[in-house]
Amino acid sequence: MSTITGNGNRLGNDAPGGNDGFLPDFCEGRNVILVIIGAEVLAFILSLAQDVTGGELWTRLLLISLFTQWVALGSVAILCYFRRKVNDEDTRRTIMLAYGIILTVTLVFSLASLWLIQTLYLQVSPDFAGNFVVRNLVICAIVTALVLRYFYVQHQWKTNTEAEAKARIQALQARIRPHFLFNSMNTIASLTRTNPNQAELAVEDLADLFRVSLAEKNLLTIKEELEVTKRYLNIEKHRLGNRLKVEWQIDEDIDKYIKLPALIMQPLVENALYHGIEPLTEGGTVTISLLNKPDAIEIRVANPLSIRSDQQQHKGNRMAQENIRQRLQLAYGDEGKLNIMTKDDLYVVSFKIPR
Repeated sequence: MSTITGNGNRLGNDAPGGNDGFLPDFCEGRNVILVIIGAEVLAFILSLAQDVTGGELWTRLLLISLFTQWVALGSVAILCYFRRKVNDEDTRRTIMLAYGIILTVTLVFSLASLWLIQTLYLQVSPDFAGNFVVRNLVICAIVTALVLRYFYVQHQWKTNTEAEAKARIQALQARIRPHFLFNSMNTIASLTRTNPNQAELAVEDLADLFRVSLAEKNLLTIKEELEVTKRYLNIEKHRLGNRLKVEWQIDEDIDKYIKLPALIMQPLVENALYHGIEPLTEGGTVTISLLNKPDAIEIRVANPLSIRSDQQQHKGNRMAQENIRQRLQLAYGDEGKLNIMTKDDLYVVSFKIPR
């Protein structure tokens, strides 16, 4: 499971093929930049650790920086190339492989540095060569151990956090499912006496809703979520009749295969009906909008607001909204905000799906 999706959100992965190892993907530019910065910090520390000043300090920093960057980028390139092989192993073998790769790269560049020095016709004593190689390997072994430990602890923390978030999402979804299913059953029960034909159609719509609800999916595509919402509206249309009007405003360029938390739109529509349309004798129009923004897809649900409906203060409405707010927070982090406002006697609830 992954916290951050390709769109930048924090939904869990439903599709296979994710990177399950504790090592980060060293083929990503961001991780490469972090390695380069870390190598330069290490070079600066090693330069300051020696008793030199002035121009000699900067010369030593330059040489050490060149060496550490060679080792860092060489290790990153190999770990990138063999990333699937390395991360497909168990934790112990992953550590051994990564450790062996980095130490081997350090040894190769140490020997290459000695060869370069000799090529420049500089005298190198055997003691200096041996100490140079051993010193580099020891420093590399210590730094690599600390870095691998950091990656492992971070991965464990991330895995535990995602497991807790997934459990919370499932618990919140479990509270949503019976709510609208029971309401739908009540609607069908009221139709069996007054209009059996409509009751039969409503049962078919409810069967489709059950199929989606009981699938135990954490994510649905926008297309699937719209279909669920339309099925639910069909059921309520049988009950409310001409009092309910639905207006769809969907941008044509919306990518309907982007995923979002399952059953996140339908409860908002249900609230609009039960706390907005139903209290009004003449009924009203529920407007459902999907708008393509530069950095997100915005979903809005608007319904008429009257004094009698008191929609903002209704306890059931607040509980449902808090449920959705928590699910958006778990899915998208700080970007998952549920916005509520009243405008021109309309009650508007909206949220965004980050790209």
